[in-house]
Amino acid sequence: MKVLVVGGTGLIGGRAALHLSELGHTVTIGSRRPPPPESPLASLNATTLDFLKPEQCVDALAAADAVVFAGGNDFRHIPKGIPEEQYWQRANVQGVPNFLKAAKEARVRRAVYVGTYYPQTMPHLVQTVPYVRSRHEAEVGALALNGSGFEICSVNPPSVIGVVPGLIDTRLRARAHYALGQMPEIPDFAIGGGTNVMSSQSLAEAIAGALLGGEPGKAYLVGDENLLFKQYLELFFRAAGRPMDLPVIDQEHPLFPDAAIYFGRGNTLFYEPDPSEQKILEYRRNDIARTAEEIVNYYRDL
Repeated sequence: MKVLVVGGTGLIGGRAALHLSELGHTVTIGSRRPPPPESPLASLNATTLDFLKPEQCVDALAAADAVVFAGGNDFRHIPKGIPEEQYWQRANVQGVPNFLKAAKEARVRRAVYVGTYYPQTMPHLVQTVPYVRSRHEAEVGALALNGSGFEICSVNPPSVIGVVPGLIDTRLRARAHYALGQMPEIPDFAIGGGTNVMSSQSLAEAIAGALLGGEPGKAYLVGDENLLFKQYLELFFRAAGRPMDLPVIDQEHPLFPDAAIYFGRGNTLFYEPDPSEQKILEYRRNDIARTAEEIVNYYRDL
């Protein structure tokens, strides 16, 4: 199958592109910038693509049998000088369905939209957090396109961590350097609360499973391990060779800003994915300790 992966130079899209290629599919990366030449992503087909300009994506879509949309925007992508809600409206609420509508019109047969876990796990946040509302409305708009020869479902992950060789995720690099003791300006501590965490490899497997056998029109809530932030950070410290019992302090952590914890510092967002859905999508579980070690080793000298 010819698969166009939108956002293929990011952590989620990049890992999905590599996994789909390993499964034997012909993968094309669609992104604003080409993959770095030192990354295995550079061995895949690539096309310059801005999903907010679907009229410029017609040729790339016409060449694809299927689309994986992993180009969702979060707080890290807001340009300076643009109001947050205005950006969410343009990028998520309007941009995602418009692009997928163009895919449908180009006769793409299958699509997977990669969303987020908030609307399914804490639906009240749809009413109170503009970002969550925008991702919810993007998913609703995407799934409304299902039918008439276009089959689409969504895969909604929690916090995702991992490595794509050749790419740098500044958020995860900082956590690795912190665990390695390379950020002495930040005391060793954890915040209260916690969340579900999933590896990018596990998510890539779920995306492939949804693309090949997902139920059209369905929203799949996926995930792996429920971890307190203390447990999560201690996995990184252990991987770095600095095992310790981190104190929990009720103050904002520089690496886990309050603005990014939509369910509130000190609270937990825990859940268990539906076992029957996990069986359909065929993705691995209990992968976080391995992934934390992979991240620390990858960023040790970067």
